[in-house]
Amino acid sequence: MLEKKVTDYEKAVLIGVINKDQNEIKVKEYLDELEFLTYTAGGEVTKRFTQRIEVPNPKTYIGSGKMEEVQHYVKEYEIGSVIFDDELSPAQQNNIEKLLKCKILDRTSLILDIFAQRAKTSYARTQVELAQYEYLLPRLTGLWTHLERQRGGIGMRGPGETEIETDRRIVRDRIALLKKKLSKIDRQMETQRGNRGALVRVALVGYTNVGKSTLMNVISKSDVFAENKLFATLDTTVRKVVIGNLPFLLSDTVGFIRKLPTQLVESFKSTLDEVREADLLLHVVDISHPNFEEHIDSVNQILDEIKSADKKTIMVFNKIDQYLPETLDEDDLVTERTSAHFTIEEWKKTWFGKIGDRALFISALNKENLDEFRKRVYNEVRDIHVTRFPYNNFLYPEHLDQY
Repeated sequence: MLEKKVTDYEKAVLIGVINKDQNEIKVKEYLDELEFLTYTAGGEVTKRFTQRIEVPNPKTYIGSGKMEEVQHYVKEYEIGSVIFDDELSPAQQNNIEKLLKCKILDRTSLILDIFAQRAKTSYARTQVELAQYEYLLPRLTGLWTHLERQRGGIGMRGPGETEIETDRRIVRDRIALLKKKLSKIDRQMETQRGNRGALVRVALVGYTNVGKSTLMNVISKSDVFAENKLFATLDTTVRKVVIGNLPFLLSDTVGFIRKLPTQLVESFKSTLDEVREADLLLHVVDISHPNFEEHIDSVNQILDEIKSADKKTIMVFNKIDQYLPETLDEDDLVTERTSAHFTIEEWKKTWFGKIGDRALFISALNKENLDEFRKRVYNEVRDIHVTRFPYNNFLYPEHLDQY
C-alpha cells in the first residue's frame, strides 16, 4: 500500500497549557505525543500554541488574547482542525467552534478517532462505538443548532420534544443496545477463555508503540499487524507458544497511553480481562524513548486501575538497537548526567537495583538477546506450570539450556 502523501494530510494546530501540574518541558513532551497521535489519525501539524495559565478559561479554555492569535492563524492558513491536549468541556468545545469555525478536538476525541480507524473486528468496532457515543452524549448541544420545537398541528399540541432531546434519546438507546451486545460478546469470550484449559497465560502489556506486536510475531512466529504508529492494533491476539517442550498462551493487548480516556478503559473491559486473568505480565518498554520512565508509570497506573498491579511481572526493555546514549568525557564535570547518558550495562545495574533481576534488554526487530528472553520466560512459565501440575515435574528440566 502506498504511503499517504503529506499534501493529503489534514492541516491541524495543537494547543497546550502550562500550569502548576505541567511545566514547559512536560507540555512539550505531551504535544510531541499529541503530534504523533495527529499523524496517526491522518493530520499534519503546522503549528503549536502554548499558554501559561493556572486556571483554564471556563468559556474557551485559553485566554482571549491567545484565542485571537489562534483565530487569525486558523483563518490565514485554512486549518481544518484545532486539537487541545486536555479534555474540553461540552460548553468550551461549543464556544471554541463558534469562534474558530473549524473542527475542535481534544486528546480524548482524537484517540477515539484513531481507535475508530484501527478497529477491525466486530467486537473492537462495538467497543469503540460505545466509547464514542458516551463521549458524544453530553456534547450534543455543540453539534446541533436546530433546537426549535417539533412542528405542531392537530394531535401535536403541547410542549412536544425538542430535536436535541430526540437526539439524546436516540443516543441513549444506542448506548443501551451496544452495552447489551458487548455483554453478550463478553460472556462468549469468557467461555472461550475458560475453554483454553489450564495452560499458563502470559500477557504483553505496555505503552502504545513500544514493539509488543513485533515481539509477539517473533516469539509466536505469527503475523500480527505491526506499524510505527500509535495504536497499530486494538484487538487482543492470543497465540499458543511452545518454548522447549513447554506450551503456554501469549496475548498481545491494546497499548496504553497517558490520559487514556475513561470511556475506552470501560469499553475495553473485556479486552483488559486478558491482562487480569494472566499468570505473568511482560511489561514491554521502549528504552529508546526519552520519556520511557513516565510511560512505565502510566502503564502501572492503568494496571492498578484494573487491579493487575500486583501480578508477577518481567520488565522487557525493547529497542536497544535504537538506544544511542551520548558519550561523556570522564573529566567533564560541567555537563549534567541525565538518563540519555547511560549505557545499556549501566541501565541493567540501575534496574536490577530497582526491581531485582526482573528486567530484560532486547531488540525484537533485530532479534537481539532473544535467547536470554526465551530462557527467562521459559523458567517463569515452568515455575507456574509445575505449581499447577505438580505430577508433571519430570517433563521439564530446571533450565531451557539443559536441552
